[in-house]
Amino acid sequence: MSGKERWGDLNVRLISAGVMIALGIVLLWLGGAAFMLAIWALAGAMVWELSRMLGGRAWAPGMGVIAALALALAWALPVWLAVPGLIAVACFGAWQISERRVLFGAYAAAILLACHTTILLRIDAGTAWLLWVVCVVVATDVAGYMAGRALGGPKFWPAISPKKTWSGTIAGWLAAGIVGIAFGIFLGAGAGLMVLSVLLSIAGQAGDIWESWIKRRVGVKDSSNLIPGHGGVLDRFDAMLGATLLTGGLWLFGLVPGIS
Repeated sequence: MSGKERWGDLNVRLISAGVMIALGIVLLWLGGAAFMLAIWALAGAMVWELSRMLGGRAWAPGMGVIAALALALAWALPVWLAVPGLIAVACFGAWQISERRVLFGAYAAAILLACHTTILLRIDAGTAWLLWVVCVVVATDVAGYMAGRALGGPKFWPAISPKKTWSGTIAGWLAAGIVGIAFGIFLGAGAGLMVLSVLLSIAGQAGDIWESWIKRRVGVKDSSNLIPGHGGVLDRFDAMLGATLLTGGLWLFGLVPGIS
């Protein structure tokens, strides 16, 4: 692969990423209704993309709206009611399509639960903890992209994600560990956060691979074309889903040092 082919999409990706980062920082700082509305909208967009990919094109817009409204309702409920309610919405969506129902239900549930966890992290745990998760995912993605393009080498899983390399994967783990050390010092969480950051990095990569597998299975390159240089919303936030779900599970069982 020539240098031009390796870096040909970098400018578009950087511009789109810059806009998303700036908007994300503003929303994260504002919190409150603006932040929640943005997360609900993102969830709706991701469920819409998932519906389109898995054969529910006619129902996709409606399912996206239902997903966003379900998250809004979940915010008013205690967690023990919100979680099964969101899973029920995912199952309802699966019932609306004619094939790949289990796959749709599982991934839609992952989207809804991850988005709900994102809001809980911002509101209940604090901005710094959500920023930690975001930084781990971003560092993993950036380090993986740069190392993979610059170093190349053996592919990580060519049948599912042909662009991912072992060099990029390992670089992502190292970058996540560095983020964990920095936030461990800042949040007073100690060295344990470095280990958790690497685990979050792996979970994020798993989320990325899961979405790549779905796209391979249905024969599409991107989940949509909403974000120039990045494809769809799912293409950009699939890793965040995996990392956030793991964070929520660890938080639920009191395994994140520093979060009560």
